[in-house]
Amino acid sequence: MNRALVWFRRDLRLANHPALTRAQATCERLFPVFLWAPEEEGAWPEGAAARWWRHHSLAALDEALRARGSRLIRRDGPSLEGLRALIRETGATHVFWNRLYEPAARARDQRVQQALRADGVVAESLSDGLWFEPGERLKRDRTPFQVFTPFWKACLKAGLAVASREPPAALPAVPDTLPSQDLRAWKLCPKIPWDVGLAAAWTPGEAAAGRALDSFCAGTLATYGEDRDLPGRPGSSRLSPHLHFGEISPRQISARLAGLPGIDPAQKAAFLRELGWREFAYHLLVHFPHTPETPLDGRFEAFPWATDGSEALDRWQRGCTGFPLVDAGLRELWQSGWMPNRARLVAASLLTKNLLLPWPEGARWFWDTLVDADLAV
Repeated sequence: MNRALVWFRRDLRLANHPALTRAQATCERLFPVFLWAPEEEGAWPEGAAARWWRHHSLAALDEALRARGSRLIRRDGPSLEGLRALIRETGATHVFWNRLYEPAARARDQRVQQALRADGVVAESLSDGLWFEPGERLKRDRTPFQVFTPFWKACLKAGLAVASREPPAALPAVPDTLPSQDLRAWKLCPKIPWDVGLAAAWTPGEAAAGRALDSFCAGTLATYGEDRDLPGRPGSSRLSPHLHFGEISPRQISARLAGLPGIDPAQKAAFLRELGWREFAYHLLVHFPHTPETPLDGRFEAFPWATDGSEALDRWQRGCTGFPLVDAGLRELWQSGWMPNRARLVAASLLTKNLLLPWPEGARWFWDTLVDADLAV
């Protein structure tokens, strides 16, 4: 009997899940697995707000699996050792997972795949979180795009992939004898309850992602092209954390918009273009993996940043700069774990171009406080 481990990471859903679909098509039994190994994220382990989201998203995924007769097996990393242990315990012959694109994750996944194949296990990664794999859309000279508009034109010309597969109605049971760690043992949620604002603003999980998309399509989408640039209006989709944790995929969104009547095509195009910026960010990260730490344009490495900016950085972080638009955005960030895109741009511009503080300082603050913190974006 073929048996598969389905290794969940940032694809915390059951619908349109390529690794789960492949396991169902290939194997008689499957075991959903999540391995907590933040040390394998290199210099960018998840920040505090993202860990809060992960805790609740993992709980939602486990609940969805249990509703279908299965459950999520949770273990500590390291990932390779954890997978090998589960292979021994379950007799798994296959391991499937959906790809990640951060440099540390890509290197880890390559090591895992090579090691498992050397063990005689079928180890396969699948494309999931993007419309196109990095490297599929290149310039005519086969070099990567560094400018968004021609990149996006190439994507639209090729056609955006769509996916609308429903989640499985039932899944094979996981034996009660197979141990799984208590999610609370990982202490992803804070001891001091600073997360009250996050809980008031967000509901993590696949079901909540679907409701957020429904709400957006029924309301905000109709004026998205104009309202997305006005931070005082609820003009965003608020799908970004759901996208980051894979509770919904771009392919699901493009499928939904393609079948949505009665909406101005220009508004749909404006929203898809914003998702295109996310796509572009991932392509840049893969082709230029140094960019989380150093500028894409090397000339800026010698930029003369301010050397005495600790007080100004503190005021910026607390939303006390004296610029109302910036301060409103940063206070919203602290309260809710999120801020509108336009507010992010203005706040980052003030930090770097007016206060002359190094961009990595702002990146680290966003990384720790945003529920949708994403290394590529």
